[in-house]
Amino acid sequence: MTISKYPAHVGNIEFDQNIDDPNFKRCILDDRYAYQYYNDSKGFQYKGEKLAIIEKLNKSNILSDKNSNGYITVKFLVNCQGKTGLFRVQQINNDYQEVDLDNQLKDKLLTFTKSLDGWMSKEIDGKKIDYYQYVTYKIVDGKISEILP
Repeated sequence: MTISKYPAHVGNIEFDQNIDDPNFKRCILDDRYAYQYYNDSKGFQYKGEKLAIIEKLNKSNILSDKNSNGYITVKFLVNCQGKTGLFRVQQINNDYQEVDLDNQLKDKLLTFTKSLDGWMSKEIDGKKIDYYQYVTYKIVDGKISEILP
């Protein structure tokens, strides 16, 4: 029997006991699969929409000491109760190459993203589902200039 080093579906996040909260529970019993946030017609689902995240970010006053430019993406899973876990971070420059833009800023944005508690649960075909969500922060001259999607 050959064991694949690749996930069952592209983009899946596997539980890692070294960094993931063991108390975070998925709702789907088959943990090899979860939907993407855009798999239903509702798309991005956060209480107060993206504006609420922007307002909270502006109050947090997160800045970088470096003159960094690029993107920091935090991907995570939202379970059927709207709780989040399995956070992963990727940093890329403006040429879309993986780099370490600013690890201190990365850590602040990861903590900020983990603090967001307005994610809404989703249903597909009448069943509550787990889904992957991401938040990408565009960094221009060390400041967050935009939140995507």
